[in-house]
Amino acid sequence: MPPRPLGFTGRSAELERLLPHLAPTEDDTTALPLLIFAVTGMGGIGKTALAVEAAHRARAKGWFPGGTLFVDLRGYDDDPVTADQAVLALLDALGVRGQDLPPTTERQCDAYRGLLAERRDRMLVILDNASDPSQYLPLLPGTDHHRVFITSRDRPDALPVRLINLETLGPVDSAALVTRGLHDTDDRDERPGREPDALRELTGLCGNLPLALQIATGMLRRRRHRDIASLVAEIKKADDPTVVLDNHSPGTDLYGRSLVLGPVLETSYRRLPPDLGRLLRLLTVAPGAETSTEAVAALAGLDEPTVLSLLEDLAATYLVSPVLSTDGPAAVRWRVHDLVRAFGQRVVAADPVLREEADAARERLLAFCHRWAAAADERSLWLPGRPEPERFADRPQAWAWLNGERATLVGAVQWAGEERFAAMALRLAMRLIRFLEWWRYLDDGITVARTALDVTRRTGNRAGEARAWNCLGMILGTADQAEEAIEAHIRAGDLYQEVSDLKGVAGSWDGLAISLSEAGRAEEAIEAHTRARDLYRAIGHRQGEGWAWNHLGGTLQDLGRIGEAIEAHVRARDLFQAVGDLNREGLAWTNLGTALNREGRSEEAIEAYTHALTIHRGFEDWRRVGGVLHNLALTHEVNHRPAEARALWFQAAEAFTLANAPEEASRAQSAAHALT
Repeated sequence: MPPRPLGFTGRSAELERLLPHLAPTEDDTTALPLLIFAVTGMGGIGKTALAVEAAHRARAKGWFPGGTLFVDLRGYDDDPVTADQAVLALLDALGVRGQDLPPTTERQCDAYRGLLAERRDRMLVILDNASDPSQYLPLLPGTDHHRVFITSRDRPDALPVRLINLETLGPVDSAALVTRGLHDTDDRDERPGREPDALRELTGLCGNLPLALQIATGMLRRRRHRDIASLVAEIKKADDPTVVLDNHSPGTDLYGRSLVLGPVLETSYRRLPPDLGRLLRLLTVAPGAETSTEAVAALAGLDEPTVLSLLEDLAATYLVSPVLSTDGPAAVRWRVHDLVRAFGQRVVAADPVLREEADAARERLLAFCHRWAAAADERSLWLPGRPEPERFADRPQAWAWLNGERATLVGAVQWAGEERFAAMALRLAMRLIRFLEWWRYLDDGITVARTALDVTRRTGNRAGEARAWNCLGMILGTADQAEEAIEAHIRAGDLYQEVSDLKGVAGSWDGLAISLSEAGRAEEAIEAHTRARDLYRAIGHRQGEGWAWNHLGGTLQDLGRIGEAIEAHVRARDLFQAVGDLNREGLAWTNLGTALNREGRSEEAIEAYTHALTIHRGFEDWRRVGGVLHNLALTHEVNHRPAEARALWFQAAEAFTLANAPEEASRAQSAAHALT
């Protein structure tokens, strides 16, 4: 057996699963079905290290007095070891050689199994690095008296095998592996403790993959007088981290295997059938860390059942990983390891035919993203009497899709920098802004808006640039960057005026007013709201007029002009009712309730909040539900009804939790407990 892996770190959960099955039991003296363990995972994940570590721990406990047989089957080399070759090595280890060898392979395998069956002392057989069942099936003992480990990059689904699937290490274990590797060489090496942030970044760049971490550790050993940050900078500068790591690989590991990432990934990729190889390449150019089955189908130009079957086959090679969701099996997503992604992108970039294949796939994915983002956006704006949008029956369904696909959608927008994808990426960006602003994905929103701005400027699209400025202003305002938002809305208004878009001009005035109010410039805000309201009225846009009235009411409240604010919110409510905009009617009811409360009309305020609550619950708009419940709880507290207030605080906490607003949920919980 090879020596114990130096600096073995982590894998405690896997060892806890594995070791109890290696311990002898009373049944070991009887003939039972063979118990086989397969340690599986992508190349470089640490399968051999786990198997050898477990074997050493079991041997130390005296569980295998008969010894251990270890064979490296080299399944992913150009010349893998066959079962015929391996059995000769195993017989030699058991003392059968020369004249004692049976003349044929079949009889040699029989002799090998016979020797194991005769041995009363338990043995452990490790068949390492197998790529095909034909390599190890003839080498399995005939009873459960002995134990068998198989390690492989491919999952042996056709066999009754206990699987131990290895994932990448966690960040803490990754840092510990590098730290221990450096200290084993020089216990005075203080770099890990001195540079915790750089160490954490290095392990992330290595994808928490043990092989990559080993190579990086070897590089740091050689660079004893350089800091970790210098290696981080060198890797980040490269498009593909594997190139940097492989160029400086320290050689071989304890098992005589080359510490090189590229060939490990190359052999796994080259063994794939053409359809799986194509799918892997396309997945490496997909945006975001994870991709839904539906989006992969669009990327590949295949139907979902076909692509799901291919993804499952690819997952069996551990080149992609399924990411299960609490929403059920239909919500499974697919993740490509960062180093596999970098490798795949390098393969694509090196071949003009593959580059065109990938670009065509990206066009398909962009079209898919835009089609359903547009349908979701239209559903969020839909009013009675308008044509029904595609696919989504209601706003909660539309928002659920947008939330699930957010990383892919935002990532696809970033393709706007390439001329081929700019037009569609811009259309997609404009469909995402409302969703990102409302759900407070503000970093994504600013990124998407600035991307849209860059594209419209580059292409001379003045109307599009005006809209992009307005979107950016809205996001910046929500992100409490009021001064920047004011500037953005002013730029938008000037451009809308230039292209004679009066609706756009009105919208920019309204957005400017909101930002002015947030900046504490309430009098200027009222003037801007009034201009927006009057312009919307002049062009007959009743819904827009309702927006302006509602926003005006909020600013009037800030100035203490409560009577005028109540009138403004009533006007807004009536306009929204007239056009059938139930969602914004709920907002008007909420704001009206707040104004009524400030005038001491608490019972009327509770009635207004109750109307709003009914509407927002109908839309499953949990953030707004939480906000209304918050207001209701405060109203009951002020009116000395602590029991009602406490119940409402708990309901608010639940709603904010559903809205993915943990800080608001925590505050509501605290308010409820304070009334206990």
